[in-house]
Amino acid sequence: MIEKEEGIIVFLKKIKDNDIFIKILSNSDELVSGMVYGGNSSKKKLTYQIGYFIEYSIVQKNKNIVPTFKADIIKPFISSIINDKYKSYSLLCIVSLVNLSIIEGQKINEFYKSVKDVVKILESKKHWISFFCEWLFKLLQLIGYQIDYKNNKGYKYFNLITQDFENSIIENSIIENSIAFPHEMLTHRGRISFKELNSIFTIFESIYIKNHLDNINYKMPISFINFKKSLLSQLKK
Repeated sequence: MIEKEEGIIVFLKKIKDNDIFIKILSNSDELVSGMVYGGNSSKKKLTYQIGYFIEYSIVQKNKNIVPTFKADIIKPFISSIINDKYKSYSLLCIVSLVNLSIIEGQKINEFYKSVKDVVKILESKKHWISFFCEWLFKLLQLIGYQIDYKNNKGYKYFNLITQDFENSIIENSIIENSIAFPHEMLTHRGRISFKELNSIFTIFESIYIKNHLDNINYKMPISFINFKKSLLSQLKK
């Protein structure tokens, strides 16, 4: 009997007219990849899409042949996300960050659960942006760059250079490179302001780029940039 696992599709590339190459973050917290022959056909396309959760099996006849996938869609179904402009941008942002944050052969404990939990929130909650922002910091923690804001509520500012919390008021002026940390926003209470959300994105990007992307010579994914611009533009109105 072929063993089945579940996962979320985080990367998809068309190889030939009907064949696709995909990457999946599995529930064993690992990235797996392979081919889906006929995956771009009208029938299989309903199963193989970026951000879809699937139950799958892998077939590999020998080590010299790329593995192939056979899968079915499972919950959480993301139709409600796809039909919402900002939620769909958010989902694309999540999977692109996942794809950049883990490589095949690497295992990051609880990575899959963190992704599934935040997608469930996108699917079910009307007010979800603060939970998405919370996941950004969870992602940093999982890949080794924890920002312990929960135990630093007494510190109003975050230094983008030292990446430490601080109370950085000196003679009524803020030390250069410090930014007010939006602690209140991450309690999921109240309305979200442009300033708070912009601070979250700025802090996350500064840490993620400096500690992770610079090491692998990549830039922030375009889906992240587009989502940030779209959401901030809406809040600025």
